[in-house]
Amino acid sequence: MPFVKTEFEGLMIFEPSVFNDSRGYFYEAYNKSVFDAEGINFEFVQDNQSNSGYGVIRGLHFQKPPYSQTKLVRVLWGKILDVVVDLRQSSATFGKVFSFELSSENKSQLLIPKGFAHGFSVLSETATILYKCDAFYNKECERGIIFNDLDLAIDWKIPAEAAIISEKDMVLPLFKDCKDYFQ
Repeated sequence: MPFVKTEFEGLMIFEPSVFNDSRGYFYEAYNKSVFDAEGINFEFVQDNQSNSGYGVIRGLHFQKPPYSQTKLVRVLWGKILDVVVDLRQSSATFGKVFSFELSSENKSQLLIPKGFAHGFSVLSETATILYKCDAFYNKECERGIIFNDLDLAIDWKIPAEAAIISEKDMVLPLFKDCKDYFQ
């Protein structure tokens, strides 16, 4: 099975079959029929790509309903620590953090369902990230949680003096102020 379930309902690691030979490698990064066979049938409508240098922390971001997004995240180049926080109040893992290293080397992907805040830190010199979304970006519904929230205690695997955070992400609210979006 290419899907590894986590303790978080709906949050899965997708590990595609990779075919290596003397020329390099080949793999299907996404095949709708493989996802459908697992009961995962999202209609992805938007691909987003970013490139960042070592120490960049992006997030934690989410869109509130009705524009919340399911994401399928992968790394095209480099290595990141992908981090999510469960914002679904009815979930057994509400308020808990999950992190996983995604890289161009391991080719794993993280399937993040609606109701999670998402962010990542760049652990390599540079990293290029691509993620599919099942809903379009909507500026009015864009929300976030500050990366260094003490209640979440996220270890981004980046020394504080090397962290690079945007001005926008530096003023995001605390988790306790974002609890009511996914009831």
